[in-house]
Amino acid sequence: MGLKEKVRSWIDTKFLFVIRKEEDFSVISSLSITKVKIALIFILFVLIAFVISLFASRTFLRAWFDPEFLETENMVRIAELSETVDSLMIDLKQKDMYVKNIQSILSGDSQVQNFDQDSIPVNDSDYSGSEIDLFSKSESTKAIEEEFKGVPLDFSSPRDFVPSSFTETYLFSPIKGVVVSAFEPQDNHFGVDIVATENEPVKAIAAGTVIMSSWTLETGYVIGIQHSNELVSFYKHNSVLLKTVGDIIRGGEIISIIGNTGELTTGQHLHFELWYKGSPLNPQEFITFN
Repeated sequence: MGLKEKVRSWIDTKFLFVIRKEEDFSVISSLSITKVKIALIFILFVLIAFVISLFASRTFLRAWFDPEFLETENMVRIAELSETVDSLMIDLKQKDMYVKNIQSILSGDSQVQNFDQDSIPVNDSDYSGSEIDLFSKSESTKAIEEEFKGVPLDFSSPRDFVPSSFTETYLFSPIKGVVVSAFEPQDNHFGVDIVATENEPVKAIAAGTVIMSSWTLETGYVIGIQHSNELVSFYKHNSVLLKTVGDIIRGGEIISIIGNTGELTTGQHLHFELWYKGSPLNPQEFITFN
């Protein structure tokens, strides 16, 4: 028998697969198949398994099959964390600028710096927490203790220098009560004193950022908020402060509890001040307290 006959005999060889019942060995089904068909089925199975494995390795099993997957994921996370750190650094610089601006206002300087995000490089060495102490007595707290001595005051007509955008803004009443001491800047009384019930919550007059939240010897617990249009509000003699420096405040949000702290207090009340560009305003011209 020649080689051709042997190959043909191998190809033509058939196998019969029979399925029988166990009880009486009767035939249920049968299948006739050649070696060529077996080879084709095997090749098809291998191809299907390869395609499924390739798909799995590129999708839900990528972490197991792709050696660069973890490295890629780590690089993405590092990039996201870097963007978050940059954003936090910019926020810190913006809050730093807020504090510097309010210090300029308190010192009578009319020049206020604008925050330019693009002009400030963000890196680890560019910002240091020791550059400015938000609770330093030599700055904000000292200014409160001295009751803004040395600030150039203009008592002629506070409304003359108030922009229309400010007068059109609704201001919440910080507390409901009775005004027992009016605005008298000539006597170094730059705000109003309001008497209210015990443990009455004090609210922010408008949205803004807390630029002071500390204790002073004369005015007790004090909190200050920087609002838009260069408007600043101060709330003194509190018993409890509920916000810290840097907090973003909404108008009407509770920021403290009325109290009787500090050497200058004569009883439980709120001393409220309103400042615009370094000059005090009469709060009763803009807010109703009763």
